[in-house]
Amino acid sequence: MSPTRILLLTNRDSDNVGDQIIEATVISIVKGVMKNLGFTADDFVISSRAAGIISKRYMKTRDEELLKPAREAISAADLIIFGGAPLFNYKYQNFYLRTIRTLELAQEYGVPVIFSSIGVEAFDPTNKKCIALKEALAVPVVRQITTRDDVESLRKYVEGTDIPVAHVADPAVLADIVYRKKPEPAPAPKPVPSIPVRAKRKLKRILRRVVASAKPSAADSAPAVSSSKPMESTVAETKPKRIGLVVTRAGIFADNGIEFSESDQRRFWLDTMAMLEERGYDCKLFTTGHFSDEVFLDSLVKDKGIPIARAAVTVNTPDELLRELRACDGVIAYRLHASITSFALGIPSVGLSWNFKVPYFYESVGYPERAIESERWTAAEVVPVIEAAMAEGVKKDYEFLKSVYDTLFSGIGSVLAPESGAEPFAFDDLWDGLPRQVAIGPKGYRERVNRKFRRTYENYQKLALKAQKA
Repeated sequence: MSPTRILLLTNRDSDNVGDQIIEATVISIVKGVMKNLGFTADDFVISSRAAGIISKRYMKTRDEELLKPAREAISAADLIIFGGAPLFNYKYQNFYLRTIRTLELAQEYGVPVIFSSIGVEAFDPTNKKCIALKEALAVPVVRQITTRDDVESLRKYVEGTDIPVAHVADPAVLADIVYRKKPEPAPAPKPVPSIPVRAKRKLKRILRRVVASAKPSAADSAPAVSSSKPMESTVAETKPKRIGLVVTRAGIFADNGIEFSESDQRRFWLDTMAMLEERGYDCKLFTTGHFSDEVFLDSLVKDKGIPIARAAVTVNTPDELLRELRACDGVIAYRLHASITSFALGIPSVGLSWNFKVPYFYESVGYPERAIESERWTAAEVVPVIEAAMAEGVKKDYEFLKSVYDTLFSGIGSVLAPESGAEPFAFDDLWDGLPRQVAIGPKGYRERVNRKFRRTYENYQKLALKAQKA
């Protein structure tokens, strides 16, 4: 019998390493669910593709020939899972149109669809784009929708249907499990010496003790010496705590209606670094991998003479981002998935809220005060918040963290194993139930970097053409 085919759609091809972490955690979760439901590794296949499986060229030309790859992937699937992507974006993105076309194809081929922990923009009954998305979701193949942020809007999207919805954790809150370090091999047992060897060793120990007891002690024979020389300290100097500073691209604030220029962001980071250093902290600037974020950071480092050891200008893989975060005692971040992954690793963070998704996340994990609105983006406001967060630490609601697993267990089980009587793993079982993500090798690293270079060049071409027309 052929294996069950699961088509997973995420933002896997994004340069944002946070999206790559989401893909890895969702794959691990789905594999854990299938194991939990009694499937063996040979019983199913996960095909991970970009959520934009409908190409931009098709959306522009409507050339049916360009739809063939999507048709082949969707028609071959037994289940489609959208995992962790911002799929209902219609305000200044056209991604929602590609989501709609994917649903139309799923309905045409009768393939069940689950949306898991997706991003949802606010429901607007006066917006034609929003209404088009709501109508597309009413097809029978949609079996479940969960969101990591605006569940009230999600309920309005599915109003009039019986589609189950829920507010769940972002998949990346399980990154500490999925990216757990490889366990150290147990030390080999020492060989037990033979009885004659043990007897000889014991005799030597007795002789050493007899000889030592016959010698006068150093304290008895040495004259008393008085010295005013202070004793050397035996306590190692404590290493300063490191605060990670996660920057973003220059134009992101204008795109979201916030008056905060590139110069404003530069000034904020320089002031924050100065204040943290005055208070005895070490600082490290880095990004989550967007090339445009790296352009901002590279310019800041070069113009202000920031030592290269205090900045990681390029981040291309989850392994690199995780390494930077694990070296931190606290994190101040514009990029949401730096905050989410920090939380997963137990590192306190502060999120600079340029988008409604940032406060939604911090509220969901019980730390709404750690999301700081744009009016408060100053060192004087932000530094005390990160210090308070570090003093308080990170406490986790494990039932909420497991919600993304539990809902996928329910949704996948209802489609692929409706007769199963299995119960979802307890949280502690996830450490063994979810497969560990291995480090990306040289080939995978080259593929990511080449893809990033290609996109960067394409963007430069678009900007050059735009400048020529202006």
